Amino acid sequence: MRSLAPGIKLITSFSRDSWYRFFILILTFVFYTTYHLSRKPISIIKSQLHRNCSNVIHPADLNITDNDTWCDWAPFDQNNYQNLFGVLDNCFLVAYAIGMFFSGMFGERLPLRYYLSSGMILSGLFTVLFGLGFYWQIHSLWYYCLVQALNGLVQTTGWPAVVACVGNWFGKGKRGFIMGIWNSHTSVGNILGSLIAGVYVSSAWGLSFIVPGIIIASAGVICFLFLVESKSHTLDIYGEFSVEQEPLLRNSSSNEEIFSTNTSTAVEPVEDHTEAISFCGALRIPGVVEFSLCLLFAKLVSYTFLYWLPLYIANVAHFDPKKAGDLSTLFDVGGIVGGILAGLISDYSGGRATTCCAMLIIAAPMLFLYNKIGQNGLPTTIGMLLWCGALVNGPYALITTAVSADLGTHECLRGNSRALSTVTAIIDGTGSIGAAVGPLLAGLISPTGWNNVFYMLISADVLACLLLSRLVYKEVRGWCGYTTRQRGFKEI
Repeated sequence: MRSLAPGIKLITSFSRDSWYRFFILILTFVFYTTYHLSRKPISIIKSQLHRNCSNVIHPADLNITDNDTWCDWAPFDQNNYQNLFGVLDNCFLVAYAIGMFFSGMFGERLPLRYYLSSGMILSGLFTVLFGLGFYWQIHSLWYYCLVQALNGLVQTTGWPAVVACVGNWFGKGKRGFIMGIWNSHTSVGNILGSLIAGVYVSSAWGLSFIVPGIIIASAGVICFLFLVESKSHTLDIYGEFSVEQEPLLRNSSSNEEIFSTNTSTAVEPVEDHTEAISFCGALRIPGVVEFSLCLLFAKLVSYTFLYWLPLYIANVAHFDPKKAGDLSTLFDVGGIVGGILAGLISDYSGGRATTCCAMLIIAAPMLFLYNKIGQNGLPTTIGMLLWCGALVNGPYALITTAVSADLGTHECLRGNSRALSTVTAIIDGTGSIGAAVGPLLAGLISPTGWNNVFYMLISADVLACLLLSRLVYKEVRGWCGYTTRQRGFKEI
């Protein structure tokens, strides 16, 4: 008797619904990877736009008028170049923070496939336009600021849309772990963006933007062709709409399997409130305000590293731009591990807030140690970057993924599956205010010394911990067997 090949048995053992889930998880991972891939080049080329030209060999036929700035790119050839870099970063981040508060509401009212694909294509366009400034010999700060601001606006389409897609397909079972793995797209995008930009930074820095711009625009086309934004949009093999009507967005039991191997059967349709939630209504969900403000300071630290770490390494350790960019990717490697670890611990303990608070408490002294001893040899630098990346990005990753999905599907919404995008946008939008303030403060403070920048980052970590203190207290009381009046978030 003939039997099926082992590979075919494995494939057929998974239901159609399981394959859709896996496909959506991979697809959204790739999409948001390209978002961060296109954001990273600006941090890599900073050390190329302003260099110590006295150490650079100049062409023999070049008529040099200033030996210290001949190799710099105007207008970043002046002594206030760090402030100008801060302004450039802030144009993107302020536009991103403002746009994020509106993006979630648009995401709830527009088809996610169109919304996400158009955002990626436009982001690719603006990223390419920044790089073309190199070939068009543009030396106007206003040009680069305008392109950065427009790019920041269109990039707000990404996060609420991909989180809503994943939330539509995955319930609460093991949500922290699965989203911790999925959220590594942030670090993977930063790593790939650093490596791609590093290839061209010393020869033609314009390509450091053009290549990532083409990649994210191509991903937008793939999104338009293949994204299935919710389970209700799936088709069975006969071309008829699936009878699987129960939305995975609903709160499921803690033992839910993420990729169930059981064949799906028809179930009774579940009532779904389709009215989009208001901004004020989302703020009233227990836990939204606390986690939003915590993320403001956590993201301040993370994005300061994102935009300034390569320049810090180049200035303090005296590496060339490519080596500094490559070394900075270790911070994102640590972020991958930290995000997965935070999700796993919070799933096991049931304490999202306590997990975030513990990692932030440890991160504060670790940042101090990195500034003091982080450049004492390459092994020390590598180890400190990995530790700092894990502790800084772990809470950030947990809040923007599992916590946002938990709050967006809170039981007080009574099945309203359209709240997730708005809740996600509020949390990430508030965090983006910190993302805008952090690099700006770093640009203003760094001329007084890098020590002061790290003191600012440590202070932000401490404030993030304090903002979670009420939720941590509730979680600890719950573990000790105390019960309280149900006002706050049950899970948190």
